[in-house]
Amino acid sequence: MALASETGMSSRWSRAAGHGQAATMPRGVRRAIARQQIESERLIGWIQLAVVLTFAALYALAPRTPPAEPAIDPVPVAFGAYLAFTLLRLALAYRAWLPPWFLALSAAMDMALLMLVIWSFHIRYDQPAAFYLKAPTFGYVFIFIALRALRFEPRYVLVAGIAAMVGWAALVAYALLADPQAPITRDFVLYLSAPTILLGAEFDKLITIAMVTGILAIALYRGRQLLIEAATDKEAARELARFFTPEIARQITSAKRPLQPGQGQLRQAAVLQVDLKGFTGLVAELTPDQAVGLLTDYHARVVPVIRKHGGSVDKFMGDGVMATFGAARPSATYAADALRAALELVQVMDEWSATRPGAASATEAPAAETSAEPGLRISMAVASGELVVGAVGDHDRLEYTVIGNPVNLAAKLEKHTRTENVTALTTAATLLRARQQGFSGHDFGPPQRRDVTGLAEPAQLIVLAP
Repeated sequence: MALASETGMSSRWSRAAGHGQAATMPRGVRRAIARQQIESERLIGWIQLAVVLTFAALYALAPRTPPAEPAIDPVPVAFGAYLAFTLLRLALAYRAWLPPWFLALSAAMDMALLMLVIWSFHIRYDQPAAFYLKAPTFGYVFIFIALRALRFEPRYVLVAGIAAMVGWAALVAYALLADPQAPITRDFVLYLSAPTILLGAEFDKLITIAMVTGILAIALYRGRQLLIEAATDKEAARELARFFTPEIARQITSAKRPLQPGQGQLRQAAVLQVDLKGFTGLVAELTPDQAVGLLTDYHARVVPVIRKHGGSVDKFMGDGVMATFGAARPSATYAADALRAALELVQVMDEWSATRPGAASATEAPAAETSAEPGLRISMAVASGELVVGAVGDHDRLEYTVIGNPVNLAAKLEKHTRTENVTALTTAATLLRARQQGFSGHDFGPPQRRDVTGLAEPAQLIVLAP
């Protein structure tokens, strides 16, 4: 229900903005701004309620001159009507239904109520109409104007300011017409000490309202541009997180300076390489939707396990997944975390294979590999050591990735699983690091010295899963 309300508010906000900037903003940005507008309107509603209750209390407690009630006193009726309007406005704000005409009417009614209260002073205190022109309540005009700034739309500030100018001009005109004998003076001292009218003072008030309204509207316009930019950046960061791991996305968006190619950091980290054997051949037998659906199903099982153990997916390479541990975010247990993730993936993929229609279980598959589809099996490798994390490419196309010996070694070991006819491999050095980092409870047997294609010297290999 809340989402539907926000979507509707976003649509109305966009239409109200016409064909300007809001109409061309991404939908996510419009929704983010609409949420801010809804929250602002609720805040405005509560402040309006507090103001009308304050006015009512002050009016009720203020002394009367003369003691008898005036024959005509529209103020209590106005308070009651405005209270009902404010409660309606507050209810509509929580329903996210406040069309522009209603918001403009609300701003005008604020000023109408204030001017009515000020006008009532000369009746309440039995004074000439010019008496109310010196009422300190005039200062509330600027509160009502500033209140409209909470919405980050200059037009409602302008509506409030124009309504205030019209209202005050009407009060001045009433004071002149209601008492034709009202003295107009140029003596400022007399103006302050007697119910006289100083036209220059009233002109100053109108100019002050106009200037405050204009300055606030300009500041609000500039502030709204910043709001739109901030919402756009936030939406971009949210979308960026879908292409990068959260740690990398935070590094990119929070960088004090724009990232440049060639910038990097050294990390002690581990690399996990995961691949589906036989996938390329299987794709020829599947429709495009089936092939993508299979990959989506596969990634939906692999990625949560990697993240569960503190890893970050560096890239998807078709049916291959390369993940790092301790690269995007330094970790003291990077090797142990990578091995735990690899062992859990063996179990997860075995369970997946058992649930897929027509798939054989891991125990029925060849001993070297875990079945995930008829003719489709998983292979993995873990390597660790020093690598570089940073941006590569040129100024127009950057990729945030990891490079170094562990990356190359993990890729070669993953391919070597086919030679060894096993599911997962690592090096003796990586297992030793993992043991030092708290990895225990598994006996993989002694290391095996093997020649690995692409390596200059034989490697000491550990079979993680047969």
